[in-house]
Amino acid sequence: MDEQFDILVIGAGHAGVEAACAAARLGARTGLVTLSIEAIARMSCNPAIGGMAKGHLVREIDALGGVMGRVADDTALQFRRLGGKKGAAVRSRRCQSDMALYSQTMRRVIESEPKIHLRQDRIDRLIVDGRKVLGGQGLSGRRYLAQATILTAGTFLRGLLHVGLTHFEGGRLGDPASNSLSQHLAELGVPLGRLKTGTCPRLDAKTINYQSLEIQPGDENPAFFSFETEPHAVDQLPCHITYTNERTHEAIRRGLDRSPLYTGVIKGVGPRYCPSIEDKVVRFPERTKHQIFLEPVGRGSAEVYPNGISTSLPLDVQIDLVHTIPGLERAEIVRPGYAVEYDYQDPIHLQPNLETKALENLFFAGQVNGTSGYEEAAAQGLVAAVNAVHKIRGFAPFILRRDQAMIGVLIDDLVTKGTQDPYRMFTSRAEFRLLLREDNADLRLTPLAGEIGLVAPERAAGVAAKSDAIDRERQRLENTFVRPVAGVLDWLRDHGSAPIHNKTSLADLLRRDELDYAAIASLDEQRPPLPHEVVEQVEIQITYSGYLERQNDDARRLREAEAVVLPDDLPLADLPGLSAEAVDKLRRVKPRTLGQAARIPGITPAALQVMMVYLHRQQRGRGSVEAIDPSE
Repeated sequence: MDEQFDILVIGAGHAGVEAACAAARLGARTGLVTLSIEAIARMSCNPAIGGMAKGHLVREIDALGGVMGRVADDTALQFRRLGGKKGAAVRSRRCQSDMALYSQTMRRVIESEPKIHLRQDRIDRLIVDGRKVLGGQGLSGRRYLAQATILTAGTFLRGLLHVGLTHFEGGRLGDPASNSLSQHLAELGVPLGRLKTGTCPRLDAKTINYQSLEIQPGDENPAFFSFETEPHAVDQLPCHITYTNERTHEAIRRGLDRSPLYTGVIKGVGPRYCPSIEDKVVRFPERTKHQIFLEPVGRGSAEVYPNGISTSLPLDVQIDLVHTIPGLERAEIVRPGYAVEYDYQDPIHLQPNLETKALENLFFAGQVNGTSGYEEAAAQGLVAAVNAVHKIRGFAPFILRRDQAMIGVLIDDLVTKGTQDPYRMFTSRAEFRLLLREDNADLRLTPLAGEIGLVAPERAAGVAAKSDAIDRERQRLENTFVRPVAGVLDWLRDHGSAPIHNKTSLADLLRRDELDYAAIASLDEQRPPLPHEVVEQVEIQITYSGYLERQNDDARRLREAEAVVLPDDLPLADLPGLSAEAVDKLRRVKPRTLGQAARIPGITPAALQVMMVYLHRQQRGRGSVEAIDPSE
């Protein structure tokens, strides 16, 4: 009845599949236990991958050898590039996905990996020896033993679904909750909180009047997620746009007395940045309309996802509000919208490698850490798996820095600041976002992935060759000059660009807002043929060179702070100048480095200086904490 693995992954949602695949790529025998094999990587909410900042995460997952980007490309219904009119730092990819095909394709990926052993069971308890986790106990009676365990329970821990004042147990509609495991974690001392999320009612496409609605087509040239996806044509399906109105809002207000959200039935904290439609109406009474995207869920399905009207109102109210919306006057609801409450672990109780502080060899990843979104979950799953494998092999933790990856920002935010509501990734959370663009994720992360074995050597070599080509072309443009002769001056005038008075490099011309790489081709007789992805990087790196240099300088200062490791036995309470509040926060987070301590809300520069002086004294052999003078 016992099975032995190197790594055990509990849950096969977006975090679980990425964790299992990463562990297997590193050569670990991996057990993947899920409540339902048919629900692997199911899109429980919206039928889409990517979006603002989330697209960055998917590209980084792909650069690290992950599978989300490839599966998204293979199962997409429509591609859109967001933020195209903004700077390079915020541009993001998004695709509408065939929900059923995405899950089926991910299942094929899992089942084709020989080192992943898929099992359908419900883990009710962990197998624990003292404070060490040795695996999980299944409802079937089978024990799944492992050197390290990754818990990716999503919304299933004590999951409770709400439709109006009716509520019932479940991790999502149609799937059971995991109550025993939640209770067991609490008994083991894992601190749990309560969060809430929700989803929209699903509509029958046959009952929607599309004639009066605005069409939103896909991009003519799809921007794929995976760096390995070859450009190809995609038969894209359109989305449609409609809006709520005052009649919709009035229907919602009439139903608030039966809303679980506004009658106090729901205790969990909901998402701040993706509120339900009733929350929007109550919190923003001045808004006369809210946008709704009607998104198809699959090529072979008549089901439509009305993105923008997530709700837990009673079904009769849902029907009424839907029928007030243009184009949806006769729309039939296939599945009601609902809210789900669930237990989560505040990620402040995790170490930077995503191992819980309460128990050894137990890693947490995904929504169970208080995040929202498939992409945030998948990113955590990959990192948790690498760290689980590294721990059992005695390797150093795999920690992505804030200047190295959006994934690094995500995880550092979680373990340093914690979260009291579902965390969503934004580019604005990254202080080095110009360095962390989605277009250069492979240049940043694939070499690292090659070093630790997450990608094949051939792929890492290909990225190294691309990097060399970019550097050569940048240097060539910096060292190729034009002079202020008649032909050049005429060309500049014709292109609306100021004249030059001295010899000027092509790189300096490229830095002008009105000129780009394609435009200056006629001045560049020695230009070599280069692939689009190299040209894109050359153009961005030269255009933003000044800003990039400043951010690289700031990143160097961050790395210096991160290099100052705080010892576990730092006598916080004895350090003069540290307030009781600072001591409490430092003890709660247990920062690994001085840089991490600086990012804890409420930790002042003076407190950091006190710790720096103490560490300096320790290095000099003067360990006394008496009369620390910050002027030292």
